[in-house]
Amino acid sequence: MTHIYVSQTNGVAVITIDRAARFNSLDIQTAQEFRRAGLQCARDGQVRAVVIRGVPGVFCSGADLQSIRDGGDARDLAYLTHQHPGRERRPRPGYGVVFKQILEYIHSTISEIRRAPKPFIAAVDGIAAAGGFGIAMACDLVVASERATFEWAYSRTGLTGAESATFMLPRLVGLRRSMELMLLNRRLTAAEARDYGLVTEVFPLASFDEQTMALAARLAAGPPHAFAAAKELLNQSAGMDQLDLHLDRELQELARAADGAEFAEGLTAFFDKRPAQFTPSDSYVPGHASRSEMSAILE
Repeated sequence: MTHIYVSQTNGVAVITIDRAARFNSLDIQTAQEFRRAGLQCARDGQVRAVVIRGVPGVFCSGADLQSIRDGGDARDLAYLTHQHPGRERRPRPGYGVVFKQILEYIHSTISEIRRAPKPFIAAVDGIAAAGGFGIAMACDLVVASERATFEWAYSRTGLTGAESATFMLPRLVGLRRSMELMLLNRRLTAAEARDYGLVTEVFPLASFDEQTMALAARLAAGPPHAFAAAKELLNQSAGMDQLDLHLDRELQELARAADGAEFAEGLTAFFDKRPAQFTPSDSYVPGHASRSEMSAILE
């Protein structure tokens, strides 16, 4: 069953995430479909502006924790862990390799969004949390309905941040507010997110779709070559040439965290619908993994 739909009208493409039963979270299949849709829209010369949206009431909540807990898709593991013919390799135990399955697709889509010679708009109605937060921040413009909310959310389950969140956030709001959102995990209203610099416009719910599409049509009617060149120049000035390297580092750190005790507690607490009880541990120290440990995660 597909959960990603693409429509196109007058140069505007709309990518819709339709998995409301799982709060528009992305399992392996949905992440693959999202990547396919992102590449299709980014590289289609007839598309001059792209809107990424969810079904009404929810934008995206990131990687699907149910899929993570269930072990992901075994058929996909060999491809993503770079198995070689004639050499048997078993994934290392833990949840990191399953996150890697999903994030490989999401990260490559985010990279494509930033490189695309056309504007991408995140249309957020409802919650944008964790990976959904990161996807929205990676877009060129973000519009929100009055009921939209934005939340870091990774720390609720003992994770470190991915989907470009740790790269884009300080560039959008500065280091101090980035630390605030990460450490305190504040859930921002649409108006607060606009004041922080995370959101371009807040539209009334009754006219959200209409005003979003009007904005996209305005962009599609603009000068495509000038927009493409200006976006590339702004990307260069913001250090976007480092994005892919940073996405790799995000993946490494999140995979390590996912294999640790904090995430095990966070995942259990999430499904038990209770606050996680984190305890001090020396089992995970960011930035101090050995080269062999990092290789084991990524290979």
